[in-house]
Amino acid sequence: MYLTKEKKQEIFAQYGKSATDTGSTEGQIALFTFRINHLTEHLKKNIHDFNTERSLVKLVGQRRSLLSYLKEQDIERYRTIIEQLNLRK
Repeated sequence: MYLTKEKKQEIFAQYGKSATDTGSTEGQIALFTFRINHLTEHLKKNIHDFNTERSLVKLVGQRRSLLSYLKEQDIERYRTIIEQLNLRK
């Protein structure tokens, strides 16, 4: 499996408040970004995998809504996470 327990803890430790704080907005955005990147690479090899394409579109929408929420709540945290993850605005 591409996303192990240790990898999740590493992502939340780096972007969230702590390794066990899985509810932080930044941590969830980072996790979604990791999953989106993995699915994008999969779709480059498997063009006709439409179920994965649908999952990818759903993940992008979930990440977009979390980014919108973060932008409304705290613009500085939004700018920081955008810069760290190299996302387009």
